[in-house]
Amino acid sequence: MADTKLARTNSMQLESGVAHQRCINPQCRATLDIAQVRTACDRCGDLLDIEYDWSKTAVPKRLSDFEQMWSQRHLPLRFSGVWRFHELLPFAPADKVVTVGEGQTLLQQSNEVGKYVGMAAEKLYLQYEGMNPSGSFKDNGMCAAFTHARLTGAKRAACASTGNTSASLAMYSSVTRLMKAVIFIGSGKISYGKLSQALDYGALTVQIAGDFDDAMLRVKEVSKDLGIYLVNSINPFRLEGQKTVMLRVLEALRWNVPDWIVVPGGNLGNSSAFGKAFIELKELGLINRVPRLAVINAAGADTLFQLYERRGLRWNNGQPDMAIIGDYYSDLDTRKAKADTIASAIEINRPVNLQKCLRALDFCDGVVRKVTDQEILDAKAQVGAGGIGCEPASAASVAGAKLLREEGVIAPSEQVVCILTGHQLKDPTATVAYHSTDQDQFNDVLGKRGVSRASFANRAIAVPNDLDDIVRAIQLYS
Repeated sequence: MADTKLARTNSMQLESGVAHQRCINPQCRATLDIAQVRTACDRCGDLLDIEYDWSKTAVPKRLSDFEQMWSQRHLPLRFSGVWRFHELLPFAPADKVVTVGEGQTLLQQSNEVGKYVGMAAEKLYLQYEGMNPSGSFKDNGMCAAFTHARLTGAKRAACASTGNTSASLAMYSSVTRLMKAVIFIGSGKISYGKLSQALDYGALTVQIAGDFDDAMLRVKEVSKDLGIYLVNSINPFRLEGQKTVMLRVLEALRWNVPDWIVVPGGNLGNSSAFGKAFIELKELGLINRVPRLAVINAAGADTLFQLYERRGLRWNNGQPDMAIIGDYYSDLDTRKAKADTIASAIEINRPVNLQKCLRALDFCDGVVRKVTDQEILDAKAQVGAGGIGCEPASAASVAGAKLLREEGVIAPSEQVVCILTGHQLKDPTATVAYHSTDQDQFNDVLGKRGVSRASFANRAIAVPNDLDDIVRAIQLYS
């Protein structure tokens, strides 16, 4: 998939042991070869990282050196907004990389959304990941996981999903024809916009009675029993691809580090990947400071907020108090509590990357907040009015930035980047209900989640089928 010289160079790097898998527990630190397929440490059960021996790979001396890759866009490796930064995720030879042109995304400065948040002019940016081929940020990680799956000879790949992961997996399976996709979804827990992608792309879709957490438990069991490659973000190779969202943000900012990165928190893969990106960039001397990180939960799925801000859970040098987590999960079980939010992409109570996110929060002096569905949808309407549009979960970042600004945690003069994780058409039902003149439709979709108003609704105007009436309405409302 790239020129012969580049492929040969990267094959040599791989053979010389540039990459390996390592347990994140500092008391364990077990090491595995990258050819092994694992989602947890065999010794202690903790999560795994992909680590590199940077002395064995050609890392650019400056981030700006990556700009020369734009001149190689005729090569699939460099056309990709993920693999353009291959030197910072060199676990696979260039000729084995899987890409469909992911990562052609946009960092948009938005004064109108900035005003809504409470920022000074030209200080708020929206990183729009909805421009990816399957319509969400998931493609950044999926191309990396698919690449590793290809290296291992996998024939089937599986995931549990609230929608975006399934769409991405189904797309890569369909386009590349490398392996069959198997998707687990919870009953009634996926929007039609996302489900339509999985079905249209030919994935085997298994709907179980339960929510995402139930589906995640089952897909892990099935993948282990049947030897199916698991591509959820518990897979450490997924996070390698998702690191590049931050590299593209830095690239768009002319390699300057912003003051804040604000990201929705669901399974916590993005926040974990972003933290790992900044840890590595700082270690390599490619940046001299790191941004602060804000992770925003939906109020109806606020596990991280409860653990971090209410119960004091911290990374603690790799030794978080697991009793705090266990007690909280036991309480969820006792109450039979299920995640419930209009932001379906982050409707998760048991985030698999919790510990890695704690590490990211520690390194980036992070904060966690929760926002209501009302706040999410109002923020979403403001983003949409600016011409980009996003799914509800994406708007949690904007709603969270607004909350942090109101609290005085974010200063109006600071540079803030909000991550918009998915395309507007991922969940059109919520959008139409918010702007609808039909009160029954509004109540049916949004009212039951505590949304009582559409503060920024752009409602259709009903007029008779008469030219004069139509002209008068246009003149009155435009």
